[in-house]
Amino acid sequence: MERYYQEALECASPEEMRKVQDEKLIAQVKHVWDNVPYYRKKMEEKGLTPDDIQSIDDLHKLPFLSKADLREAYPYGLVGVPLKDCVRIQSTSGTTGKRVVAFYTKEDIDLWEDCCARAITAAGGTNEDVCQVSYGYGLFTGGPGLNGGSHKVGCLTVPTSSGNTDRQIMFIMDLQATILCCTPSYAAYLGERMKEMGYGPDDIPLKAGIFGAEAWSEEMRHDIEKNLGIKAYDIYGLTELSGPGVSFECSEQKGMHVNEDHFIPEIIDPETEEVLPVGEQGELVFTALDKKAFPLLRYRTRDICRLSREKCSCGRTLIRMAKPMGRSDDMLIIRGVNVFPSQIETVLLNHGYGANYQILVGRENNTDTFEVKVEMTPEMFTDNLGEVSARQKELSDGLKSMLGIKAKVTLVAPKTIERSEGKAVRVIDTRKI
Repeated sequence: MERYYQEALECASPEEMRKVQDEKLIAQVKHVWDNVPYYRKKMEEKGLTPDDIQSIDDLHKLPFLSKADLREAYPYGLVGVPLKDCVRIQSTSGTTGKRVVAFYTKEDIDLWEDCCARAITAAGGTNEDVCQVSYGYGLFTGGPGLNGGSHKVGCLTVPTSSGNTDRQIMFIMDLQATILCCTPSYAAYLGERMKEMGYGPDDIPLKAGIFGAEAWSEEMRHDIEKNLGIKAYDIYGLTELSGPGVSFECSEQKGMHVNEDHFIPEIIDPETEEVLPVGEQGELVFTALDKKAFPLLRYRTRDICRLSREKCSCGRTLIRMAKPMGRSDDMLIIRGVNVFPSQIETVLLNHGYGANYQILVGRENNTDTFEVKVEMTPEMFTDNLGEVSARQKELSDGLKSMLGIKAKVTLVAPKTIERSEGKAVRVIDTRKI
């Protein structure tokens, strides 16, 4: 039998949901107008006031926000409450080394944790479960979000964070963990390691996994399910909006239900910015309806996907979004971390290299591989292997400092990376997603 965390909202009729969204949107637009001068200026430039927004039918009139706006307004320009009312930040990397810093009031965190609790409940979680949260904690939203959601559901929460695989497995087996929350690539690795240790699916107490923060294929889902003996559920979110729990999968596993009482999704044509009908593929845009500290309206995610209003056998009436099929910008997601070629270019230029480089991304044993090939300038070119090795380490350290993840750096001779007459082919991504 399907369980719900907040049944009245998750299974609301279209009329009930629309009433909730209309009321919240009108209040949120007024809140942003009164408290976020940066966005009020954008509205004024379009000749808008809060009186122009009377229902969700008027949403399309509002201006968009993008990563560029977040960069320009960093760090406090989009904060919608006095700092004394903010109790936390979470953060992710931005395009030029500046990080996206999102702010939360106590109520914002409460609502975010409710969203994560819905996801855990949809995966079958109850207060009888032991939920092991193996996402990273700290500034990354994965650990804190699912940790709070697990508490809301009443699970015994095991906050292992990421890494230390043998300890993770010890807790899974000793504490009889039933729900695992982590990135899909780490779940796949845990499955392989447990197999090496002699554990079969029937020996492993887990029954469900909630996996997000990076792209993963249906084939990878089936491998994880087979090795761990679980049902694997997808979850989606962005730090800018709160974190994981913006949408989540139910037992039907045919798209993720958007928590549309908190986040209104739209699909737009990324070139014309025209709103597209439900069912068409385009760029996903979200409006946060009740986040007060960092209230983003019409935020362009750059994720390409489609929405569906098809009836779901789980009983939830929340609109569903398909797995994102790619991005409308050049951002890569590697091991759950946002990586922009422009970040890499910044590090290279700061270390005296030119802009001739290639980013090679692949996948081995269900884990992303990440290599940066860089041309040496004629002045620095040498066949002294010790010197080359030292330079590679220096660049690798610089990239890790900028990106937060390690890249293999390979220095090559001048003029050996193929030139292009058109747009340079900077990224070679051979992952099959």
